[in-house]
Amino acid sequence: MHLTSVSLINYKNFEAESFQFDPKINCFVGQNGVGKTNILDAIYHLSFGKSYFNPITSQNIKHGEDFFVVEGHYQKNERNEKIIVSAKSGQKKLIKRNGKAYEKFSEHIGFLPLVIISPADRDLIIEGSDTRRKFMDGVISQGDASYLRLLINYNKILAQRNSLLKYFAANNTFNEDQLGVYDLQLAELGTPIYEKRAHFVEQFTPIFLARYAAISNGNETVSLKYKSQLKEASIIDLLQQNRQKDRMTQYSNFGIHKDDLKFIIDGYPIKKFGSQGQQKSYLIALKLAQFDFIKTQSKVTPILLLDDIFDKLDEQRVAQLISLVDDAHFGQLFISDTHADRTEQIVKDVRQTYKMFPL
Repeated sequence: MHLTSVSLINYKNFEAESFQFDPKINCFVGQNGVGKTNILDAIYHLSFGKSYFNPITSQNIKHGEDFFVVEGHYQKNERNEKIIVSAKSGQKKLIKRNGKAYEKFSEHIGFLPLVIISPADRDLIIEGSDTRRKFMDGVISQGDASYLRLLINYNKILAQRNSLLKYFAANNTFNEDQLGVYDLQLAELGTPIYEKRAHFVEQFTPIFLARYAAISNGNETVSLKYKSQLKEASIIDLLQQNRQKDRMTQYSNFGIHKDDLKFIIDGYPIKKFGSQGQQKSYLIALKLAQFDFIKTQSKVTPILLLDDIFDKLDEQRVAQLISLVDDAHFGQLFISDTHADRTEQIVKDVRQTYKMFPL
């Protein structure tokens, strides 16, 4: 699978622009602020129906305009595929495949597998558990549509249960049977989510360890640990045993929505005990393992986006990363960088066809 072209209308800083791509390596080069990352984000938008950097749809529309359109043409399984993502102020976003709009955006997830490596990935280490859950969910969902459906339904029921708890508090009332209905639904949906996450971490960890060993010269030991309340008890038991706390906080304090993925180095959290270089290696290994996992699960080679990667890494790590990409295992690659000469010199060494896009 590869992306042959992209057209942008009123997308972020672009009024109207089109790009024809090389099937292997494509490099966007120019000073900061010219829109290199925005092009990568448009490609991300075509795979996921949303921005990687700003999920608020209206903020992806060019200033002074009231709509945007991103159109991409792909070659996949010897077929032409046209994907259009469009949004108009005050209206629902649309995703169309070959002229037909999706009824549910979730039906599109996984059709065009993609992995992005970006400086924004540092949020996985420094932010809260929600960011790491989204990472897990994003990787699993690209190869398992049933998982995404479970997750969407779980979050819907969770929101309804939380609303009911707030209603009880506001009206000084309580109905155990009403709450029990939501407890049963959360248990029915949350248990398979927990099982799929546990299975994912079991499969993903050895892939991640191999990737970390390949890009790190250190002797440190790294690991991933899946943290879940469901390791101690079932969802139904947790919800029933902690109703008093939920009533007091007006929030569901137990369930798979509290899960976390712990990043460990030499037995300690990498957030506190990893050097900057170790954290960078950890994140790149995590994303390359994501690439490997999705490729195996979906039987399609994902598109790989490298955003500003060379400015954020030392030369040794860049060389290690590019040597890994110089492999038939990888498919189409998109790179953004501020230095055209540096980028071209690096991609020349990869011995693949490439195209430069000065901005």
